Parts: sequence; C-alpha cells; structure tokens
Amino acid sequence: MGLTFVTDPVSVSTPATSANLGPGFDALGLALTFYDDLTARVTESGYTVEVSGQGAGELPSDESHLVVRAMLATFDELGERPPGLAVTCVNRIPQARGMGSSSAAIVGGVQLARGLVEGGLELIDDAAALRIAARIEGHPDNVAPCLLGGFTVAWTEPGGARAVRLTPAEGVRPTVFVPSERGYTATARAALPAEVPHRDAAFNAGRAALLTHALTSDPSLLFPATEDRLHQGYRAAGMPGTASLVAALRSVGVAAVVSGAGPTVLALTEVPGDFHPGAHWHSEVLGVDGVGAVVKGGMVEHAERGPVAAGRKS
Repeated sequence: MGLTFVTDPVSVSTPATSANLGPGFDALGLALTFYDDLTARVTESGYTVEVSGQGAGELPSDESHLVVRAMLATFDELGERPPGLAVTCVNRIPQARGMGSSSAAIVGGVQLARGLVEGGLELIDDAAALRIAARIEGHPDNVAPCLLGGFTVAWTEPGGARAVRLTPAEGVRPTVFVPSERGYTATARAALPAEVPHRDAAFNAGRAALLTHALTSDPSLLFPATEDRLHQGYRAAGMPGTASLVAALRSVGVAAVVSGAGPTVLALTEVPGDFHPGAHWHSEVLGVDGVGAVVKGGMVEHAERGPVAAGRKS
C-alpha cells in the first residue's frame, strides 16, 4: 500500500545550534532560541524553493537545495516520493558561521517530509529521523540538538547516530558573537592533525565529562569545563579574530568557546556589560531552545517537548 500525502502545508521552526562547546568535539551540542521557518506542501509536479533572509539569491531554488534533498531522502526511506514539492524558507540563522545552518536545513527537511505523510511521525520516529539527518550531515553533533532541543550528547554506532537530550541548568545564558566573514567546516576540519597526544585526549575526556555536569547541574563550573585541547588551538591560525575573541572573553572570566567550526564565538556565562568585542562582531543574548524542530500544520497532532532554561514555551 502506498503512502498518503497530506494536502495542507506543514511548517517547522528549526533552531540554531552550537556544537563542540569546547571539549565535546563532534559529540556535544546546544539548541539556541534563534530560528529558520520552513513551510512545504505537496504539488502536482516539480520541486521549487523560495528563500528569503540569509542565503537569499545564493542558495538553489530547485531539488539541489539542502532542505529538498533531506525531504527526498526521508521520502525514499518511506518508500515513495510525492509528485512535486513547493518549499518556502525564511532563513535567519547566519550561513557558514558555526551556528548550524546546514543542520537546520537538513532537520527541517526531514521533519517536513514526516509531516507531509499521513502517519509520518510514527512511520519514522525521532530516533530514525536523527539517523537520516546525521547520515546527510556526516556527524550528529548539530542535528541532534536541532531535532530534540536542549543540550544533547550524540554518538554513532554501527546502526547510525544516537543521542540523549539533557536539560540545561537555569544559569546557562548563551551569548553569540557573530562576525561578518564566513567560515567553512571542511576548511576547519582540514586544520586538525591526524593524531593528538594521549595527554590531550585524556584532558578533553575529563573536561567533556565535567561540562555535562556543569551544563545540567552546576554552571559555576562552566569556565574550567569549557577548556579544550583537541580542536580550537589547531584552528586558531585560520580564524585569528575568533581565537582572539575567545581569549579576551576568557581573560575576564567568561566561559567562551568557538561555536561549532567557527567563526562565531559562544559564551555560556554572563558577559560583562562593559565588554566590547569590536566593530566586526554582532552579539546577541539567546536562550536555550527546549523544543527542537517540531512539525506543525497538515494533519499533524503534536506534543511539544518540555521547554528548558530560557527556551521557547509550549
């Protein structure tokens, strides 16, 4: 028996995310209260994408768009594609800045596809949705918080990606510092060595474990918990402005890290009011999104996940 596609449009708000969080390389991620809004409906033929905001005039408007690619991968998982799709993207998450714009597109596409199929949320549950999104993205650290909300710990098994969602403590107050220039994950990864000293690996294992405790139970420990020796130092030469800002924030006691692969900087504790990052940086105080990318509209009846510290309310 074939799928039944719903006739009404569906929509989803996909949160920005920050991954790594210092020592949690390719494993830890945080959903932020900053969103792209995506809408899709089934059409008689063809694939069209309308983009406004970030990436408008740059991103493709056909089936090569990442949202559509993720939708088609999800439909393929279900065994049938619709005859056509019309997608609208209102993008606010900065592109190529280390705030999970690609993960937001991928997770948004997976969620839209689930919502456009009658019973799609049951046919593909959140665990399967995570596996699809991580397979497209290549690693689960950003797609996990985007899908689930909150603070996530993600890992990959032979069967695919998995993640657990934890609730951040009330004292976690994210601030992002976004530069005008872009950065690219592939370039940042190319700067990493094939091997690291055992002592550095042991150092990061301890800090990552401490960070999980600090984020969920004791934010007073966030400063030591965000120390890293696996990736930020190796990437510093390629992002000198980012490295300088992280150092400046940490010099005044702020738990600051590179957001994802950069160049955005994330502060997890309150930034002094008299701190000035410089003219090339835009700063914004955000909350932690506790909902993730939840599908709305169509025939979907959804129960939102519980909100967490300063996150979006149900």
